[in-house]
Amino acid sequence: MPLRDRLLALLVVLVWGLNFPAIHLSLEQFPPFFLVALRFSVLAVPTLLFIRRPQVPWRWVLGYGIGFGVLQFAFLYLAMDIGMPTGLASLVLQSSAPFTVLIGAVWLREHVSGRQALGIGIAVAGLAGIALVRAGGGVQAGLLPVLLTLCGGLGWAFGNVCSRQARPASPLRFMMWMSVVPPLPMLAMALLIDGPTRIADSLTTLGTATGVWALAGLAFTVLIATVVGSGIWTALLARHPSGVVAPFSLLVPVVGFTASWVAFDERPAVAELALGAVIIAGVLVATAQPRAAGTRQAAGPSQAEGSSSAVASAAIPSPRPVSPTPSVVVADTAI
Repeated sequence: MPLRDRLLALLVVLVWGLNFPAIHLSLEQFPPFFLVALRFSVLAVPTLLFIRRPQVPWRWVLGYGIGFGVLQFAFLYLAMDIGMPTGLASLVLQSSAPFTVLIGAVWLREHVSGRQALGIGIAVAGLAGIALVRAGGGVQAGLLPVLLTLCGGLGWAFGNVCSRQARPASPLRFMMWMSVVPPLPMLAMALLIDGPTRIADSLTTLGTATGVWALAGLAFTVLIATVVGSGIWTALLARHPSGVVAPFSLLVPVVGFTASWVAFDERPAVAELALGAVIIAGVLVATAQPRAAGTRQAAGPSQAEGSSSAVASAAIPSPRPVSPTPSVVVADTAI
């Protein structure tokens, strides 16, 4: 990979890592379910007006939208709203990678290699360690937000497997059309759970400093993190084997932790940082591509479509969906 593309990959990592503080700012103003509805509505309107629908069965568009759009962000935003630290959220959402492998094994009867099983075991051990640290008390947020974030990772994994089954000719169009699914169910959940009063208050106080920062965070999430970040990521995946590009996303939690530390003075416990390193190591082991696969990918773009790595960024979905290779599952990340 040339230096320019490495710098572009690092730019995407920076953008996706900063997306979590942007979400935090938006949640200071908007209730969580209503914020998810807003986020995807901003994408859905231009998609319906200007982007041709991908030629894939509707069930996979709905499945990807429900898993990636509704379940992932409903749980993630709720977790952050009730106290999940921003940096830790960017890390725990990495659980989507082992979840994707496991769902592929159960649902699609895919073979799980010994390397993948080892990586999953390492990642799960790290996640379980963080849950125990949180359950032990003395740490901000507690266990419930961690469990909710894990549910978000599970929803993302379900979306990944649906995108794998869709096999769209244009991953970017498929990702954009996924955005038409979440707005209505999330608006219904917002009215039922957030409540009309809280929604109305969030809209009538947008002129405050908190409201302005919330709108800036929403704009960053939609335009910079999703459209620009995912667009660059897709271009990189088109030019290079995914096994070369995807590992860069493992740096997203590093940016998320650092940005949260600087912006909000979130100071993770030493044990959490150590366990975070364990999780990333497990994801890297589980998703490292065999040398033979990397050789096939180097043969050309069409073959590179056939595999990718199950690495997740936690806040922005990559528009490149999972391909149908039996032994490798991808979670090329949108938050």
